[in-house]
Amino acid sequence: MKFKDVLLALCVVIIWGVNFVIIKLGVTALPPLLLGALRFVFVAFPAIFFFRRPRIPFRLLLLYGLTISFGQFAFLFCAIRVGMPAGITSVILQSQAFFTLLLGAVILKEKLQLTHYIGMFIAVIGLTILANGGTNSGLDDIPLLGLTFTLIAGLSWACGNITNRIIMQHEGEEKCSALSLVSWSALIPIIPFFVSSWIFEGEEAILHGLAGFDWSVFGTIIYLAYLSTFVGYGLWGVLLGRYEAWRVAPFSLLVPLFGLSSSAVFLGEQINRVQIAGLTFIMFGLIITLFGRKLIQRVRQI
Repeated sequence: MKFKDVLLALCVVIIWGVNFVIIKLGVTALPPLLLGALRFVFVAFPAIFFFRRPRIPFRLLLLYGLTISFGQFAFLFCAIRVGMPAGITSVILQSQAFFTLLLGAVILKEKLQLTHYIGMFIAVIGLTILANGGTNSGLDDIPLLGLTFTLIAGLSWACGNITNRIIMQHEGEEKCSALSLVSWSALIPIIPFFVSSWIFEGEEAILHGLAGFDWSVFGTIIYLAYLSTFVGYGLWGVLLGRYEAWRVAPFSLLVPLFGLSSSAVFLGEQINRVQIAGLTFIMFGLIITLFGRKLIQRVRQI
């Protein structure tokens, strides 16, 4: 890759890594489901006026919006609101890669390799460590509810990935751009977010959150809606258009690194030794799952 494109890739992973800090600030100022509703209002408008509607069946657009948009971010925002550390959340959310493999095998009949099973087993060990022994008595506790919500968010992301594959393979339909799909599917979760906020958070919490709406909250939503979504996906799409996927994909593994480091710098989050052990297992499992087969092939060629 050219040096300038490496810098672009780093910009994307930094934006996505810091995104977890921004979410933490956002759910502190607003109820999480209300924050999700406002985020997608800003994503959808005026984006739908700049991108052509994807020529795909509405049922696929609906499914994509309910999984990767509503499901993922509803549980992600709620996980951080109930006390899940932002940095650790950035790592646990990568469970979407494992869920995507499993759903791909079940739904799309994709064949899993031995390295996939090994990687997932190692990651499960890491999750077990975090769930059973990764807490302490300080501010960095990992609430079981928050961990569960984060895993459900990862599963929802994976469901969206599978839907995206089905969309791209849909016979007789034109290929739609990532930004077009993201912007139009953002219309789908707006109503579910507002309805869920009304039911679970209540009118009083909504009014209180809106009453405290200021420039800092506005900036948080702008970051989530435009920097994280359009700048991030836009640059990532440019890179995927210039290079093979295997050259670009490894940069995504840096997202948790910047998520952890930015959370430590801006939020003062600390990680104990047990948590470090669990996170190490998860990241090692992720690397084995994604790149284990290629690593074995390169070793054999030496």
